[in-house]
Amino acid sequence: MKIVTWNINGVRARIGNLLHWLQEANPDIVCLQEIKTVDEGFPRLEVEALGYHVETHGQKGFNGVAILSKLRFDEVNRGLPGDASDEHARFIEGVFSTDRGALRVVSLYLPNGNPADDPVKFPYKLAWMERLHRWAQERLTLEEPLVLAGDYNVIPEPLDARFPENWVNDALFQPVTRQAFRRLKNLGFTEAVRATTEAGGVYTFWDYQAGAWQKDNGIRIDHLLLSPEAADRLSSTAIDKHVRAWEKPSDHVPVAVELSLAAA
Repeated sequence: MKIVTWNINGVRARIGNLLHWLQEANPDIVCLQEIKTVDEGFPRLEVEALGYHVETHGQKGFNGVAILSKLRFDEVNRGLPGDASDEHARFIEGVFSTDRGALRVVSLYLPNGNPADDPVKFPYKLAWMERLHRWAQERLTLEEPLVLAGDYNVIPEPLDARFPENWVNDALFQPVTRQAFRRLKNLGFTEAVRATTEAGGVYTFWDYQAGAWQKDNGIRIDHLLLSPEAADRLSSTAIDKHVRAWEKPSDHVPVAVELSLAAA
């Protein structure tokens, strides 16, 4: 089963790229972030025509997450618990039936947090990560395959940036940000890409500015974390870097994991 995360950076602006990529890559489940539209504005019919079920948690103009799946949804949960005042659409969970029982897949869009000295944005990022930690800790007790897929807005290690020195003051690379990400992993998750390669030069995001793509000045901030039950079924990972060179691209590219699971 192929599960992919992709920050699409505006699904209506990238619908042509999305449809082309879906036909090219043929994923089973896709977690999208920054769809930047309310639920009613999502181009559902075009995606459904390719054989996908669609569930969204949208928001006008920014944020917004979605899950596209060839498997039927058994359950959908929207919004990260723990803060009733948080109206940002950043989290959606889908539950599916497989030959190994239930599979849980989350599409998440973790707050950026910049500037790091902002009295609101950076604390919100850290608080969101703490809520995610508590949620994940509870879900792991179910002992089911669980995939936390998304744009984490975290550069885990210096290896994950072409020029790490350029990011030392950024919220994505702050020591406390990276520590929170490690705490999440240490609950028992496997970070899929790093389980399959220790190589440098592995990026998922290239800024639109200053020729970052042409210079390969990238960072790796899109991750798939696997519960022990999912990690046991890990076959391979891939980053569809070539998509960044398409016309009107997102600044992120799809990141995929293959698990030895099949629909029930």
